Amino acid sequence: MTGDPQQAAVPGATLSARVLAGDPRAIARAISLIEDEAPAGADLVRRIFPQSGRAYYLGVTGPPGAGKSTLVDRLTTALRSAGQTVGIVAVDPTSPYSGGAILGDRVRMQAHAGDGGVFIRSMATRGHLGGLARATSEAALVLDASGKDVVIIETVGVGQDEVDIVRTADVSVVTLVPGSGDEVQALKAGIMEIADIFVVNKADREGADRMAASIEAMLSLHTFAAGEWRPPIVRTEATSGKGVDELLAEVARFRAHTEATRADRRRARAEYRLRELLSHRFVRHVESSVLRPGEFDAILDRIAARELDPYSAADGIFTRGVGGNQAGQETTPALDHVGIAVANLEQALAFYRDALGLTVEAPEEVTSQRVRAHFVPAGGSALELLEATNEDSPIARYLERRGPGLHHITLRVDDIAATLERLKARGVRLIDEHPRPGAHGSLVAFVHPASAHGVLVELKQRV
Repeated sequence: MTGDPQQAAVPGATLSARVLAGDPRAIARAISLIEDEAPAGADLVRRIFPQSGRAYYLGVTGPPGAGKSTLVDRLTTALRSAGQTVGIVAVDPTSPYSGGAILGDRVRMQAHAGDGGVFIRSMATRGHLGGLARATSEAALVLDASGKDVVIIETVGVGQDEVDIVRTADVSVVTLVPGSGDEVQALKAGIMEIADIFVVNKADREGADRMAASIEAMLSLHTFAAGEWRPPIVRTEATSGKGVDELLAEVARFRAHTEATRADRRRARAEYRLRELLSHRFVRHVESSVLRPGEFDAILDRIAARELDPYSAADGIFTRGVGGNQAGQETTPALDHVGIAVANLEQALAFYRDALGLTVEAPEEVTSQRVRAHFVPAGGSALELLEATNEDSPIARYLERRGPGLHHITLRVDDIAATLERLKARGVRLIDEHPRPGAHGSLVAFVHPASAHGVLVELKQRV
């Protein structure tokens, strides 16, 4: 069920109409647009979203080899026998060569290939953690809007961290298999804590009773309140279909039990997806519109060289990102702080902290300038109390010549390298022709007082 190449030029309104009509090729094209994160995919979701919300999402997760695909195949057969239409999103590992789904679970579900009431789509994780692909929820939404009664989502099968399914499905079925190793290992935190229904598949194998007993023992450690759902344990043999009807009966029982809270569950799902989209789009915005080409790699190099810590780097990027500055567009330099040289730090703190009641940040050693800096936030800028850590530091020499007092003013710029080049072109005398590391992981450079009418000016770029 691949997309029709001619569909590429179909307007969004026409494609969405065909999706809503249940056209398989339109559905395939729509999911491909979403997977590729194309703008047309987002536009399509906007068009079909009001018509979604009718399907029931059934999530099937569990470790590799648990028989999830075979179980999904049998569930689909049973649902079709009951007259329900089914959409399947099977998430597979990513091929390191093509970037596509490496296994292709549709191979295991060939019995439904010619059934117009079933649509099967394999999706690659593309490096996304949590057992699902980034576009899984939107793919399920497309199947939902196309009129499918049940959407089955099968996770990739990577281990105990496949917990994204609980944020995507209305019911989560955790599938386990006996004889695959230490049962206690299988019952560790992770996928075991998200189960609405437990399935012991391949129940004809030796160890099935022990596996079921282990799950029951784990459940007995939890005190279930009156009326609270207690996950049942269903034994199945997916290859023969044994136990599948019992599993669907438990799914129906869970659906009835949680009908009153289904809206809350879907609201939580919407919150998770919105937060995920915001995070993903913010990172893309930073890379494309905030940082200059190559700047991200330069920041990584500084972190690797221990010149900058990740928290300071993130703070600097975030400040620029929310400020709306576009790459290559500089704003007017702003006053960042005023530097004050102090001979006696305790006396200085007694005034600014104790007498004025200002908050004094923890000191930071600026080794390049042999100084200890205490920042004192004051309104939109700050004061910087400077204490020499070495008798040959610039602050020590300044105190010796002039005594304590105003040492410099600091102007914040977006691109310190470009600012220095512009100043040099205008004949401004610089102390630093190239930026160097400053406090809080910033880049700094000083303009000579001779060009700034007797004032030492520091330029600062947050990184």
